[in-house]
Amino acid sequence: MDLFKPMGKLDDKGESKLEPTEVERVKCLVIGSGPAGYTAAIYAARANLSPVLYEGLQPGGQLTTTTEVENYPGYPEGVTGPVMMEDFKKQAQRFGTDIRYGIATAVDFSGPVHKIIIDEKKVIEAEAVIIATGATAKYLGIESETKYAGSGVSACATCDGFFYKGKDVAVVGGGDTACEEAIYLAGLCNKVYLIVRKDYLRASKVMQERVFKTPNIEVLFGRNTKELQGDGVVEKAILIKHKGGADETEEEIKIDGFFLAIGHTPNSDPFKDYLDLDNVGYIKTIPGTSKTNIPGVFACGDVQDSQYRQAITAAGSGCMAAIDSERYLSEKNS
Repeated sequence: MDLFKPMGKLDDKGESKLEPTEVERVKCLVIGSGPAGYTAAIYAARANLSPVLYEGLQPGGQLTTTTEVENYPGYPEGVTGPVMMEDFKKQAQRFGTDIRYGIATAVDFSGPVHKIIIDEKKVIEAEAVIIATGATAKYLGIESETKYAGSGVSACATCDGFFYKGKDVAVVGGGDTACEEAIYLAGLCNKVYLIVRKDYLRASKVMQERVFKTPNIEVLFGRNTKELQGDGVVEKAILIKHKGGADETEEEIKIDGFFLAIGHTPNSDPFKDYLDLDNVGYIKTIPGTSKTNIPGVFACGDVQDSQYRQAITAAGSGCMAAIDSERYLSEKNS
């Protein structure tokens, strides 16, 4: 792999015209911010690993799009996602973490020294690498999703369901995750609509049975969401029934919350040539650790967690990654 070959900038012999403009050697590199990355940096800094952290495309991670966080210990009155992530960042900086803005665009984990390209031009050579790049929730692609983000639109029922206690909400999706979220919300909300694009559920049989046995869940088959409407917050969803069919009709449901449960995309693409991934793209780690298949490369947070995806579990795994990194470096240099 030629780390320094820029796309579209080859000479007439097909060779790279660009030499690396800067190479830096660090002991511990953290890729990504959010609860996992910042926590890893805190622990790594306190262990004298002098961590360098690159924040990535979305400094602070997914929590920066969340208005209120009420289930993270230590904030009895609750806290907004951006404020919480700023607290994490300040704590990491307090112990000496070098926090920078930049994106890991390519890696070379083939040798004893791990090489990471930042913004396609700077090379970081790291003895230990902690990957905390997170995952991105999949959206339907309608304009009103963005408009009402944090004001009725959510991709995490466990995170935000409490705010809709006693209200009517909708969940979009037909797989196990959508069914799980619908059942969870049914224990909090007055009514839960499960909006399913197809005429059947893709979820496992046991999950389907649980949904159909829950009295306050109504499954709306054969519906596509056209748009969300409301005065500052979500108040209704406009659905298209049997889209493209001869009997296509438009209908609306009154709701206070709209939950997306159509999956997440782990941000693991730069590492796929070297790390073992599952069939979705989540980085595989050795159970009970943050270790990947490459010695000295560790993964934490949502990029390796397809099950929980909570700030507190991400932070816990960030702690694990830092401790695993410290032990790896100690054994390597002993």
